[in-house]
Amino acid sequence: MSDAFCSDCKRQTEVVFDHSAGDTVCSECGLVLESHSIDETSEWRTFANESGDNDPVRVGGPTNPLLADGGLSTVIAKPNGANGEFLSSSLGRWQNRGANPDRGLIQAFKTIATMSDRLGLVATIKDRANEIYKRVEDQKSSRGRNQDALLAACLYIACRQEDKPRTVKEICAVANGATKKEIGRAKEYIVKQLGLEKGQSVEMGTIHAGDFMRRFCSNLGMNNQAVKAAQEAVQKSEEFDIRRSPISIAAAVIYIITQLSDDKKPLKDISVATGVAEGTIRNSYKDLYPHVSKIIPGWYAKEEDLKNLCSP
Repeated sequence: MSDAFCSDCKRQTEVVFDHSAGDTVCSECGLVLESHSIDETSEWRTFANESGDNDPVRVGGPTNPLLADGGLSTVIAKPNGANGEFLSSSLGRWQNRGANPDRGLIQAFKTIATMSDRLGLVATIKDRANEIYKRVEDQKSSRGRNQDALLAACLYIACRQEDKPRTVKEICAVANGATKKEIGRAKEYIVKQLGLEKGQSVEMGTIHAGDFMRRFCSNLGMNNQAVKAAQEAVQKSEEFDIRRSPISIAAAVIYIITQLSDDKKPLKDISVATGVAEGTIRNSYKDLYPHVSKIIPGWYAKEEDLKNLCSP
């Protein structure tokens, strides 16, 4: 029940919604306040252990402008009954024989969606990756190339362009067996093809160490105060000419922050969480060490604490 103003009662009263008739009725005087309302709620409830083959959905998915038919093609279902099965199997066989130009695209989009879900990416990144793959596929020059590497590279580029970058190692972990080298080659190939299509270089977006900081800190289970200090430190580190990759700088900053806290993290754990080799973290730490007094926030660590950091 909910409250609404009744013109007969001249006040707010409780109203009842009659789902079968679509009427909103005053519970006190019985006046129909609104009739033939549209019920926008679901017709059914489907539970994972009850659905099976009895899926009550009677509509398809949303239209997809990247597909030739918008994703609105018709599929012949298999009805119940012996005669129905015979008819359906015959029609289904002919349907499968028919050439579907979007069959490869649909499968590729499903693979990209699966990788996106495993990485926890938002729908805009997935849609951008689908668009990139469609543009590359339209050029008919990707035959013979590693399909899994191409799809993973499309997702990597989409993350960069949407300012939500992921490391190649993170993409590689969900890429169905494609190696980092294969994904890197596929990325260079896609950038080259898209550049030829547009006649200009493809904008990939700039990677900053801060883009990875919150995710890396979460992987290590760091507390909020340490995460905040790491984010401030990595922003200040950009003021100095430290010629290391953003991912390496982020890992080194996390190492410094954890060494200054009570909950110290071993270098091995930081390497696993960030995907950066231990030797690379040590070298980045060596480059950051001369600037540590200007990088680490004063509210997080005092001068005496900084002096206790191990010398590289």
